[in-house]
Amino acid sequence: MGRGKIVIRRIDNSTSRQVTFSKRRNGLLKKARELSILCDAEVGLMVFSSTGKLYEYSSSSMTAVIERYNKLKQEHHQLLNPAAEIKFWQREAANLRQQLQYLQECHRQLMGEELSGLSVKDLQNLENQLEMSLKGVRMKKDQILNDEIKELNRKGNLVHEENLELYKKVNLMNQENKELQKKVYGGRNVNADNSTSQPPYTISNGYDLHPPLHLQLSQPQPQKNETPAKSMQLRLQLQ
Repeated sequence: MGRGKIVIRRIDNSTSRQVTFSKRRNGLLKKARELSILCDAEVGLMVFSSTGKLYEYSSSSMTAVIERYNKLKQEHHQLLNPAAEIKFWQREAANLRQQLQYLQECHRQLMGEELSGLSVKDLQNLENQLEMSLKGVRMKKDQILNDEIKELNRKGNLVHEENLELYKKVNLMNQENKELQKKVYGGRNVNADNSTSQPPYTISNGYDLHPPLHLQLSQPQPQKNETPAKSMQLRLQLQ
């Protein structure tokens, strides 16, 4: 069975009232703490018991929370009046101009300008700020360079692995070529004995890309009806 609804009214029994107050107070404080953490809210909680005892919780400082509350409440009342609203925005604009002027002055000092009015302590503080800024810039630069070096090393390892794979493939191709050459030249050696019976003016049937040519020139035989001079002339031309 589900839990029945509780009627919201004052508890007559003092003991039950005290027990309920303790339980609900702790639950309320817990919820306030969770709200400040989860939602990044500034929370201030104050609880007074029936006996006048104070229980409070604040995410930052109860005094700061109360001051902020009073300030916002006063500004809210001022915004209801048009004249007060104009004065409020004038003060806000003046504050913003003052902050802008201060930031511009700090920027010029960081750039090394308008340093004549600064004391030795101010200059030392400025120097410390610049050194801290320079240290931060160097750390960021080193981090970026280290990241780039790691990336280059990773790419270099990938290229090295690809080179190893290509080297293995080249070695495999060389081995295949050697096996093929053994088979080709082995066949040529077997057929070398039969090459002597082949007539001249023939080319070997091997697989060599540049096979040798064996050419022979026979001496011309003089005809019966030709004179020796004509036969000699023909022999000179052939030579």
